[in-house]
Amino acid sequence: MDFAEGVSLEEWEAALAGGWSTTEDGNRPADTSPLRPFRHPIFRDVWFANLLSRFGGLIQSVGASWLMVSLGASATLISLVQTSTTLPIMLFSLLAGALADTFDRRRLMLVAQAFMLFVSVALSLAAWFDALPPWLLLAFTFLIGTGAALNGPAWQASVGDMVPRDDLPSAVALNSMGFNVARSTGPAVGGLIVAAFGAAAAFAVNALSYLGLLVVLARWRSPKRREGLQRETLVRAMSAGVRYVALSPAIMTVLARSLVFGLGASAVPALMPLGARDLLVGGPLTFGLLLGAFGVGAVVGAYYSSGLRQRLSTEGFVRSALLALATASAATALSASVALTMVALFVGGAGWVLALSTFNVTVQMASPRWVVGRTLALYQMSAFGGMALGSWLWGNVTERAGVDIALLTAAGVSLACLAIGFRFPLPAAQKLDLEPLGRWREPRLAFPIEARSGPVVTTIEYHIDEERLPESLTLMVERRRVRRRDGARHWSLLRDLEMPEVWIERYHTPTWTENVRHNERATKADAEVADRLRAMNTHGQRPRVQRMIVRDLDAVLDDADDTVTLDQPLTDPARQA
Repeated sequence: MDFAEGVSLEEWEAALAGGWSTTEDGNRPADTSPLRPFRHPIFRDVWFANLLSRFGGLIQSVGASWLMVSLGASATLISLVQTSTTLPIMLFSLLAGALADTFDRRRLMLVAQAFMLFVSVALSLAAWFDALPPWLLLAFTFLIGTGAALNGPAWQASVGDMVPRDDLPSAVALNSMGFNVARSTGPAVGGLIVAAFGAAAAFAVNALSYLGLLVVLARWRSPKRREGLQRETLVRAMSAGVRYVALSPAIMTVLARSLVFGLGASAVPALMPLGARDLLVGGPLTFGLLLGAFGVGAVVGAYYSSGLRQRLSTEGFVRSALLALATASAATALSASVALTMVALFVGGAGWVLALSTFNVTVQMASPRWVVGRTLALYQMSAFGGMALGSWLWGNVTERAGVDIALLTAAGVSLACLAIGFRFPLPAAQKLDLEPLGRWREPRLAFPIEARSGPVVTTIEYHIDEERLPESLTLMVERRRVRRRDGARHWSLLRDLEMPEVWIERYHTPTWTENVRHNERATKADAEVADRLRAMNTHGQRPRVQRMIVRDLDAVLDDADDTVTLDQPLTDPARQA
């Protein structure tokens, strides 16, 4: 049956057309369908092309894992197949995120897909000519992982360009479901291909799977970006992303939890080939069936995630997912039955996709568009870094204590991640309005300066009564965090010794362009603090703003052609915060 249980053909068509239609008793609201993002043609086309590509990737993964087993490699080398795929995500995701936020995301995805196609063809040829020792197999999987690392932030950030914000959680869940639709059938098909034709055929199928996505991306025209400001350098863009995350407690909580999650959750996929061989005494077909059960569970979990999200808090959602993963890991370790293990992995697959999609949605909802590629990259580095470390760790534990002990220990790590949530719960970031505030306008300056001129010092003068001082200082703490998060440096708060009611907020930006960029990054969610501080100004006016450029006195005196004189400060007292 091609449709979800309990869903009619008419409802499916209604979902694709624009959402579920309301039933007679009104119990199914029009905006609750998990398929709503499919009404956007570009998302639908890219989703189906990605499904084909992921299908090929899972077939390739089965081929690589079982080929390593066939080569008689150690448990550590076998587990390193997954590490070599996920390690590049940890190493290169921040660079990829900076590229995604700085350059055209569509072109970046095209480059990544073409690179993976080239590597997959080379891998197929090496396997066909029986010239693929373990180290070269790991090298090829590392290169494919590098292409995935380059593609990931651009693709995930592009989802926000394809669907409106209200559809974003469902779109992220559908992406997870797409991957796991491939996971539910791809590994089983991959096992059949490997058993019948060998690993080289599996690698060739993966190479062909990239073609559809290349065609769709080549036809898509992504939204044009504002070109008013000079493009950030990659180093500055990466540092801005790290700074934004470091000064965003909500995102930091997600990253820390996803790291622990990846560490514990990685054991099941990393050790599944050994579980199929040692615990269940099976071959590549058994391995494919286990991966298929895991994938089916993930598909079911992703499909019903929208309904579950309405019944549970964000933290409750993740706790349920972690409990499912811990149960699956422990049951897999103790089971000697293929059927029972498949049931356990079905539950684990649902937990896997529910946790990862929740982490992903929370990061996207807590990030404005200008930095979302970098925040998603850092999230990927955290989650997949935990998976890469976990794959290596559980392989070593397996060599010393056995597959069952490694899986049981990993279940304990997943329960530890659940327990951490009682102290550091995930935030409910969906309520944040991170659209640009749009209040700030670039001022007319007293004399022209170049975009790279600087440093620029900005001061904002407030007049605050003594009785309102405690509240204002509390607001200033948040003001400092937001300023520094958005790129301000050397933030300080000054009090006038002769007029104690006068308080001056001061910060630096390295250039005039960075000053403009900093002010344009303000979001509607940031407006409350600024509005409350402005309301405290006792003179009934908005705080007085001055902008000044730092001058090197010796350089000014030595440069006879410099048109700027010492009595020309760059100020704009008429501007208001």
